[in-house]
Amino acid sequence: MIIALDYFYYVLGALLLAVAGMALRDAHNPKRHSSALFWALYAVVYLAGEQLPPMAAGVLMVVMALIAGFGGVTLGRYGERTPEQRRDSATRLGHKLLLPALAIPLVTVLGATLLKDVQIDGGFLFDPKNVTLASLGCGSLIAVLIACLLTRATPLQAVREARRLVDHLGWAVVLPHMLAVLGLLFAEAGMGKAVAHVVTSYIAMDSKLVAVAVYCLGMALFTIIMGNGFAAFPVIAGGVGVPVLVGVYGANPAVMAAIGMFSAYCGTLMTPMAANFNIVPAALLALPDKNAVIKAQIATALPVLLANIALLYFLLDM
Repeated sequence: MIIALDYFYYVLGALLLAVAGMALRDAHNPKRHSSALFWALYAVVYLAGEQLPPMAAGVLMVVMALIAGFGGVTLGRYGERTPEQRRDSATRLGHKLLLPALAIPLVTVLGATLLKDVQIDGGFLFDPKNVTLASLGCGSLIAVLIACLLTRATPLQAVREARRLVDHLGWAVVLPHMLAVLGLLFAEAGMGKAVAHVVTSYIAMDSKLVAVAVYCLGMALFTIIMGNGFAAFPVIAGGVGVPVLVGVYGANPAVMAAIGMFSAYCGTLMTPMAANFNIVPAALLALPDKNAVIKAQIATALPVLLANIALLYFLLDM
């Protein structure tokens, strides 16, 4: 393959390492050393990848959690432009500001559909096992290039802006990663079997509609508790999806998995545990109500969840 997913992990690791270096040099940050250590440790996870022993990765995560828990990740100074300068720039660029954001999904879709089977000198252009993610990485890099061309900024300025956003997000940046791992740990610990036992013992699963509703609602509710659909999926799929929907009702595993994950995302829209999606945006936008994003999304999440139940019921055996 020519464009492997690992390359983007290295890019992300290098970016986090640059963020750590900038934080360390920021004399205005009262906790610059602990902040720099936090981002440097996170960079190691991406740069070392599978070469990092599981025990070492676990220790790194624990140290990062301790740093964040004791308030060691703080904001610095970023040399931001004045509101007048930002307003003038926005007026000059107009709707062109949307081009970098639109480039990401466009390149991702093109790569995952039209270019997925392209080969050069006998090798695939994109990693066959991770075509969508590799395409997303390309789209993100192209979006950065477009943004630099539009604003006449340098790649270094892009790194500075990345640091500003990462610092504002803080430890919440790590949440999706850690919660996904937590979901796998729950699955390995037998949480799926425990869920299956509880569900089949107290809920009559002899109705297909009831089984589908329990599965979809379970995905959403467990995501609300965990804050991440990737944490909920292995538990609910292992407890209800595979043994009941697939094993008893003969569901198509692909349909079961896709709609189940979509139901989990409905839970993401309704929980403060998904801090990086729902709480941090409220802070970045300086909204008076920290739950304003969640309140605005509930009207979308609930109807979509009901639609998922209906879809899975009718598509269950297709």
